[in-house]
Amino acid sequence: MTRATTVRAVLAAAVLLVSVFITLTMSPRLGLDLQGGTRMVLQAKDSATVEADRETTDRTLEVLRQRIDSLGVAEPVLTRSGEDRIIVELPDVQDPRQAAAVIGRTAQLSFHEVLGAAPPGTDTAPETGEKRLILPDEQGTRLDLGPVRLSGAGVKDATAFFEAQQAAGWTVKLDFHKDAGKDWTKLTGEAACHPAGDERRRVAIVLDEKVISSPQVDPSVGCQAGLPSGGTQITGSFTAKEARDLALLIKGGALPVPVEIVEQRTVGPTLGAAAIDASAQAALIGAAATALFITFVYRLFGALAAVALAAYGVISYAALVGLGVTLTLPGLAGFVLAIGMAVDANVLVFERAREECQDRPTRSLRSALTTGFQKAFSAVADSNITTLLAAGLLFFLGSGPVKGFGVTLAIGVIASMFSALVIARALTEIAAGSRFVSDYRGVNGIARPGSVRTWLTRKDPQLFRKPVQWLVISTVMVAVAVAGIVVRGVDLGVEFTGGRLVEYSTSRPVDVETARSTLADAGFNDAEITTAGDGDISVRTGKLDNDGEHALRTALATEGGETTKVRDELIGPSLGDELRRSALIALGVAVLVQLAYLAVRFRWTFAVGSVIAMVHDVIIVVGAFAWLGRPVDGIFLAALLTVIGYSVNDSVVVFDRVRELWAGNRKTPLATIARRAVLQTVPRTVNTGMGALFILVALAVLGGDSLADFALALLIGIVVGTWSSVFTAVPGALVLERTTTAPPPVPGKSSRRARAPRRDPLDNGARV
Repeated sequence: MTRATTVRAVLAAAVLLVSVFITLTMSPRLGLDLQGGTRMVLQAKDSATVEADRETTDRTLEVLRQRIDSLGVAEPVLTRSGEDRIIVELPDVQDPRQAAAVIGRTAQLSFHEVLGAAPPGTDTAPETGEKRLILPDEQGTRLDLGPVRLSGAGVKDATAFFEAQQAAGWTVKLDFHKDAGKDWTKLTGEAACHPAGDERRRVAIVLDEKVISSPQVDPSVGCQAGLPSGGTQITGSFTAKEARDLALLIKGGALPVPVEIVEQRTVGPTLGAAAIDASAQAALIGAAATALFITFVYRLFGALAAVALAAYGVISYAALVGLGVTLTLPGLAGFVLAIGMAVDANVLVFERAREECQDRPTRSLRSALTTGFQKAFSAVADSNITTLLAAGLLFFLGSGPVKGFGVTLAIGVIASMFSALVIARALTEIAAGSRFVSDYRGVNGIARPGSVRTWLTRKDPQLFRKPVQWLVISTVMVAVAVAGIVVRGVDLGVEFTGGRLVEYSTSRPVDVETARSTLADAGFNDAEITTAGDGDISVRTGKLDNDGEHALRTALATEGGETTKVRDELIGPSLGDELRRSALIALGVAVLVQLAYLAVRFRWTFAVGSVIAMVHDVIIVVGAFAWLGRPVDGIFLAALLTVIGYSVNDSVVVFDRVRELWAGNRKTPLATIARRAVLQTVPRTVNTGMGALFILVALAVLGGDSLADFALALLIGIVVGTWSSVFTAVPGALVLERTTTAPPPVPGKSSRRARAPRRDPLDNGARV
């Protein structure tokens, strides 16, 4: 065993030991879509006097944190997003009305003097005719309130406690900041000048245009003396809950700027648990099928790659847990998908090693394997970098769960490279040193050409004599997809259109017509209703608040019996427009970034051919969803950007081989070089695609509704991407080369003028 192999083996063992330790001692951080709960996105709005900038948003976040702490939610998460948004995650909170009752109090807290009881029908000052602030108190008495004397920003603290010694019961104690305390003393001193029992001896505490408390100043307080700022107490017949709620609203009611809920998602715990179980089953079954497949194709070396695949799963999972990445449903799907794609690097290496053994049958197995790793490195690096670019775009341009998918995909790519280039290489090099493995070619799996390579060598199909024909076929496929987009339309999810999507589970099955008529009778005439059998009902509406959702659920319960909410998504129209715009920007940037990268690494015609194939794949996937009537949402966007990475990945492998073959055969026509490159890389393309398909089929069958559309989009994308990398990208590059290469001299014309040597159309300076 060489020194390099020993170093790889020791490094692999060390990383595996650390990964196993993290896996056994740390628990994953689950997103709300997996553990159940409510997620809200709040947007701070500009007020007349305060601009919603980063600083005011941070202060608003702290106020909201104080409010949410009173809910008793275990481990709530509040984070600022951008300049003016706050993300609130409340695990195990299934009724968003409970959270909105506290978070939704968006008006600023204020303290008013009471001018007296307002007669019925009176809302203007008799002297000036100006509009007055008339609000009912806790008992319904209409109070005539004066101007704001003190804002909630002056409240330093408000606490609820039980006063047993003076038999006052539950009491709320107020403490003000220094300057605000002076205003409070002055306000209560003026109120104390009125006799006891007079309405004018009260102070009104107003929040959200509602009087939350209007206590009388104690008779012991003298006129103009007022109450001290640090010892004020509000007493009354409070219950413990009422006192705590009042203290909370007073202490946390002073928002620097108003906020509105622009996104709200609620997921039932049963749905999250089902998604975890389904994903775990899909991962196990898909990984087992992939391992059996590569073992069947590559024999012993395939079995060693399967061991490296298992190690990859442990390492990537440990990385997710160790880095504290929140594992969401799309992220979990990305983790499962990355298992299927992790075999790609191994397949590239094994196929190159097979070629070395086929070209030089007498060379040693270790030498062929080493050469295979060396020659495959360029394609492995380029293909993984393109996938990392897609993951980066998902993270920086996506939102919410899509970001989690991007992080998971990036970690999976890095872990898969370590698995293939360190763990699998160490295992296969150790095995290659065995005389038994080296001598028995049927055992090691790479000393003999595979069935696909043998068939292609025997048939030697002439693929690119007329490259335009393949482009015509691709154009027809795109036309069919575009027809679906035009005729059927794209069913944009609520993430891109705004509105509310709620899914319920009923104890008794309810058909669509019954549900539609029931909801229409309850006033929800515009609700779009679909059923999935087994008592699952999906309702999509336009603008619907939390009280309306409660009424909708009550109406369904009249026909369906016990009705449980399993998912609830509310997206504001402004956020929907923004997400739709961000999705288009993400797709556009993806195309440009991939084009720029490929233009640097390869010839520009290759880059354009790859991008043509990429756009071809995107249009076909979107068109397929249009024809099938499937929704296009954020998870679909994650799948689409993954398809982009996969499509470019395949094209990179082919063009990398074209570049290598051309470097050694300068005089061979480009079409011949391209044909050879395609035929040599087809086994890798087929085997890698099969590895991913096993995982995706398992996700589609076992993943349930939550992951079915994600898996379907990727299934279509991988099949179409495999086609386009060969029959769209390569013919496109060939046509571009023909149109951009200078024509030969016209016969009969003088050609004796000195000319610069004609430049090789593929020589961009790159060398292997």
